[in-house]
Order: sequence, then structure tokens, then C-alpha cells
Amino acid sequence: MNFKQCLALGLLASTAAIAAAADEPIVGLITKTETNPFFVKMKEGAQHSAKAQGAKLLTASGKSDGDNAGQITALENMVSAGAKAILITPSDSKAIVPAIKKARSQGVMVIALDSPAAPQDATDALFATDNYKAGTLIGQYAKATLAGKPLRIAMLDLLPGHPVGIARHNGFLAGLGAPGINANTANLGRSADVVCMADTYGDQGRGQNVMENCLQKNPDINLVYTINEPAAAGAYKALKAAGKEKSVMIVSIDGGCTGVRNVKAGVIAATAQQYPLKMASLAVDAGVQYAKTGKKVSGYVDTGVSLITDKPVTGVASKDTAFGLGACWGK
Repeated sequence: MNFKQCLALGLLASTAAIAAAADEPIVGLITKTETNPFFVKMKEGAQHSAKAQGAKLLTASGKSDGDNAGQITALENMVSAGAKAILITPSDSKAIVPAIKKARSQGVMVIALDSPAAPQDATDALFATDNYKAGTLIGQYAKATLAGKPLRIAMLDLLPGHPVGIARHNGFLAGLGAPGINANTANLGRSADVVCMADTYGDQGRGQNVMENCLQKNPDINLVYTINEPAAAGAYKALKAAGKEKSVMIVSIDGGCTGVRNVKAGVIAATAQQYPLKMASLAVDAGVQYAKTGKKVSGYVDTGVSLITDKPVTGVASKDTAFGLGACWGK
């Protein structure tokens, strides 16, 4: 083969590569942080789906939870890089909306993952756990387990005004049977059985502090709702220090591997498990479909939730910790 023939073959190969790259769908994923195990598992699901679909996946995150500016920069960079669909877990559900609106005006489909934008229809779609249902499951479980006992409840919530925190909180109370609360209740519901409420920001240390304060106010607490499993771990430390860990039930939401192991160990009675890998995988599939066909997904897509406990109760569907450990995320 002479030089001209080699050059011609090289040009053909380069042309083919350029054409293939031009046809390669580009999808972006922006998470709140890089290190949270929930978002690590979400990224894993997105990468697996993108590879299977022959798509290029761009990834980015804020520097910390709440870094709206970092997420805006990531959105703008991904639009400039040619992403046709961008998946985002909003750090600030309201402040991110103008950047999302700008991206959508340029033909980009934007899907919220896990947490909705505010308003929810600021994105094309939301792929997420039904957080109200997650709360309802652990409320129903607690009600069935503690049937006949007067309840004195501590609620370890998320942060003021957060839609996920509100949905989980209200679902729990509705599952217990508190009147006047449903999926459309806009603010944190109240119940006479709740003797202490405070925000933990989903943090273990804050969860411990809040539980300590609640016990000082009412040492007879016998049921603790926690927004997530780190807050539950903190609550347990406070209860154990007070010698009350065996007389108080803790229920939670998340389904991370550490949390499921805490269910197995009896630290948490039950948790509602969500599925970030499935969340991202389905959303990437939708993004690739849009890039190839122009067909958009819209509205809310429920990515599933299961009650995990080793002490099932009649009337509340659940799975055991063996299942939970097979489907969990994190270490």
C-alpha cells in the first residue's frame, strides 16, 4: 500500500469517526455533590445506561449541597457542549429555575431527579421516589407495630420549606392516621401526638443534637421519625446515651447500605428504600430517546419505593434486609 492509499484510508477513518461522533447523543448529569453515596449510585446508573445506549455522558456537581451557582455553571457548560438532555438534582429548587428555563429555550430537555424544581413544571419531567408514599409506608408500619399504645412522637425533619422534607413528613403522619393531611398538603402537617419537631438537615450530628433536645423536653418519647438514615443514626446515639434505645422505635427513609444494615442490627425498625440507580438510568434512556427522535418525556415518573424491615406486620407490604442489601447504595 503506497502513501496516497494510506492517506486516503486515514481520511476515510477520520471522516467516519467524525460522523459517528456527530451522531452520538450527548446527555448531562448534574448532582448536588460528588461524594454523597446516593449521587454516586445515581452517576453509576447514568453511566451504565449511557454506555448501553451509545451516548456520551457529561457529569458535574456543585462543590457542596446548596451550591446553586456551581449547578448553573454546569448547566451552561453542558448546553455549550451540545447536550440535548440534562438531568439535574436541584440544590436550590427555586434559584435554579431561570437557568433551566434558558436551557429549555435552546431546545434542551431538562429532567429533575430526586427533588423537583419549584414549580415542578419548570423542568420537562421529574424522575423521583414518591416521597409521600415513602413516608406513608413507615407511618403505617409504626401504627401497626405500636397499635394500642399512646404515641409520643419526635419528628426529625429536613430543612424549612423543602418539598421532599414536607412530602415525607406529611406522608408519615398520614400513614399514622393523622386527620386532614394528604399528598397535597403544602406545609408540614401537625398532630397532637407529636411532642417535638426540629430540623436536622439530614445530618447525623444534628440528628443526635435534636434528639437530645427532644428527650429533655419529653423523656417519654416512644416513636422517632427521621428524614433519612444519617439522622436516624444520630437519634439512636442520643437514645442509647440516655438508656432508651430499646424502648423507642425509629423509622426512616433512604435505603442506603449503612441504613439497611442498621435495620438488620435493630437500630432502625424500618426504612423506606429508594432507588437512585434506576432513577438515573431511566432518565438517561429518556434523554437519549429525545436526542434521537425529538420525543420528550413529561410529568412525573415514579421510580419506586419499598419498605425494608426484618419484622413485617400484617397489612403493610415489606421486604427483608437481604433484599434491601442487594438493592442498596453506598458502603
